[in-house]
Amino acid sequence: MIKLLAVSAAFISCTLLANNHIPATATGSSVNTNTTAKSIYDFKVEGLEGGSIDFSKFKGKKILIVNTASKCGYTPQYEGLQKLYDTYKDKLVIVGFPANNFGGQEPGTNSEIKEFCKKNYGVTFPMAAKVSVKGDDTAPIFKWLCNKGENGVLDAEIKWNFGKFLLDEKGNLIQYFPSKVEPMSEEITSKL
Repeated sequence: MIKLLAVSAAFISCTLLANNHIPATATGSSVNTNTTAKSIYDFKVEGLEGGSIDFSKFKGKKILIVNTASKCGYTPQYEGLQKLYDTYKDKLVIVGFPANNFGGQEPGTNSEIKEFCKKNYGVTFPMAAKVSVKGDDTAPIFKWLCNKGENGVLDAEIKWNFGKFLLDEKGNLIQYFPSKVEPMSEEITSKL
């Protein structure tokens, strides 16, 4: 019964915050300690399965960076993200960043998150190790993504899980899409 109440409360808080019924703020970041990055290609982050994800390897492809969570009303977007990746992987890389910043909806360890993503959604796109996307411990990559002074294009406020940042083939930030924008929507696919 307690478990059911906790899951229900998490789902309701996800829905309320995502629809802007409860105020929330966020910035974002990466596992990289480099806070003076001039380009997305300056970032290397820890991978969910160990090793690192080197963004310089993605030159020439568009990049979609998404803050993810396993226990959110938007979690089924993993399926759309995988479909987007399968459809456009010749010209698009998706990198998921699990984060527990909103409603405690990503409480798992890296290995638990990896298992969840593979088992439930067949995720094959790169996944970073769990990070923070808001607050004092914001990962550097999300600080860069959310701050016009660093990315040169726009300021963004991540309000919930499954916010999406699209970058072009040269590493320039194109647009931020909030949680409600589905991965396979024309809003995103028209820019690929």
